[in-house]
Amino acid sequence: MTEPARLREISDDEFTAAYGSDRFTSAVILNRLRYAVEHMSTGFMREAFSPIIRDWYDFACTISGPPERGYPMAVVSNSLVVFLGTLGDAVRNAVEEFGPENLSPGDVLICNDPYRGGTHVNDVCFIRPVFAGGKIVSFVNMRAHQLDMGGTVPGGFSATKSNVYENGLVIPPVLLWSRDQPVRSTFSLIFDNTRWGGMLLPDFKSIHQQLKLGEQLVLENIERYGLDAYLGTLTYACDTSAERMRDAIALVPDGDYTGSALIDADGLDDTVDYTVRVTLRKRGQHIEVDLSGTSPQARTCINCGVLDAKTAVGVALTMLLDPEVPFTSGTWRTIDLATPPGTLVSSLPPDGGIMMFWEASGAVVSAIFDALNPVLGEKGVAGDYGSTNTHNASGVTAGGTPWTSATQCGGEHGPWGATKEGDGDSYTVLFFLNNLDPATETIEHDAPLVMLRKEHAIDTGGAGEFRGGAANLKDTLWLSAASHYLSPFRTKVPSGVGANGGKAGPNGAMWFFPPREDARELLGTSAEVYAGSIPVAGVLDPDSKAPDPEGVYHYFASRPVWRTEPGTVLRCLTNGGGGWGDPLARDPERVLADVRNAYVSVEGAARDYGVVVIGDPHHDPEGLRIDEQATAELRARR
Repeated sequence: MTEPARLREISDDEFTAAYGSDRFTSAVILNRLRYAVEHMSTGFMREAFSPIIRDWYDFACTISGPPERGYPMAVVSNSLVVFLGTLGDAVRNAVEEFGPENLSPGDVLICNDPYRGGTHVNDVCFIRPVFAGGKIVSFVNMRAHQLDMGGTVPGGFSATKSNVYENGLVIPPVLLWSRDQPVRSTFSLIFDNTRWGGMLLPDFKSIHQQLKLGEQLVLENIERYGLDAYLGTLTYACDTSAERMRDAIALVPDGDYTGSALIDADGLDDTVDYTVRVTLRKRGQHIEVDLSGTSPQARTCINCGVLDAKTAVGVALTMLLDPEVPFTSGTWRTIDLATPPGTLVSSLPPDGGIMMFWEASGAVVSAIFDALNPVLGEKGVAGDYGSTNTHNASGVTAGGTPWTSATQCGGEHGPWGATKEGDGDSYTVLFFLNNLDPATETIEHDAPLVMLRKEHAIDTGGAGEFRGGAANLKDTLWLSAASHYLSPFRTKVPSGVGANGGKAGPNGAMWFFPPREDARELLGTSAEVYAGSIPVAGVLDPDSKAPDPEGVYHYFASRPVWRTEPGTVLRCLTNGGGGWGDPLARDPERVLADVRNAYVSVEGAARDYGVVVIGDPHHDPEGLRIDEQATAELRARR
């Protein structure tokens, strides 16, 4: 196969012939378009009413090319990666089904079907065609999470729903605005089927305005630089991604590599294992990702669609091989994805429900890490906390006001694994998310709760020359009765696997603590405290109920809905991030700093790193010092 010419090596004349402008102009246009999607994003987040948009950044903006060029997704916002990976296909599928010939200036086309466009029904795609010279030359797009789209669970976040009908309203490609006039029938369809329409309506209006802004900015570029230069720049952006990904894939030795990752269970019981299996066949600058052998689609909505699996493949290869690859349609040009229909990562309607899609596609990322980390050596990347452990609750206050709290009080944020560059971050989101962390003040304002604790847990980063990020420990006091839906998916085996000789981070768990007289006082973390808990998930000691790798597994949906009384505390401990490299190669001074900063205990320093630290980290952290001789002797015995 003839490899395409490298972009740096083609002549200026060849560049202009291929892309409709010189290199400098293409770079200027591309940066102006990147500004356009960020401008749209900033405006929307500033105006959003829904907390999951305002506080979580649960949306994304893109610019795509016209139908005759295959709808290339060339420009993406710096936001939610699971949206960016699927939006290119979502725009093409929605517009092709609706018919590009049926679109007019001022239209906004919407669609939220996971099988047409990826992710889940709460994520609605808003697509606006951009016309120039009487024809469609581009699309400006946004996908934004809506707080509720109907279904059996308020807010939607639950692993207990069993089919697409229970999940919520499915919208095929239809117009929401026609020539900038709202389509009454579509608005009625949505607002007759959703809760909290008071928050959705202003957000819809803001999205309409942001799309008009994006259209205006695109047209300004076309007016200034010409249509050929604009369209050529879209192609150039995709070609750049494709070339960079080809170069990254070429770094992997040719061969076949296998890996797997486990999801604990579904929302019915824990009798069925759900495993993602992958075989990577690497040849030259091309790679085939074969997901054959993955478990059949689940009995509940823990599945993802094939477009989400495709996103996961792009994220995993980018993270492992070249994090600087721009995420465009070109990213996957030399990647083939093979997966049979009807699996956990390619489910089909109506029974293969899709809601917690990022958990299944996240297992695809983990399986690819499992396959390639042994091959990559020092370029390997240790695993993250694996699951968002999503919490979703609702209820009514004593005054009769309905409330909901979605993705705020579980283990939504946690650690990454370490790399050859340094320690893993300790409080972020999964590798393929890119969300913000809601402020405690807004969480407590929007729902009847008090956030008692949100902190790093000691001795939970996987040991290594570079340490994995620490697990997060979060306690939430619920002031009124509540119905909770809890979805921790990765507590059986470590998700924070080690790389290049590093150790895995330990597993987390979830518990409820019944109401106490001193409810606003901090709960401790001793075994005696856990003994009074009600376990929700995790592998725990049968007596103390504290985390124990040799203990008893507790199934997160043993109660589909966890109903609690006022004064109950929910505790969530995430998994720890994996370590990178030999722990005995870690600089003892870095271990001393970890003890001083409560990432590692004095006992953990000796046990995991062979470093003997003397002193009292609680009452005299500045007085801590290393016993050099004892450390040398301890490391020599390992």
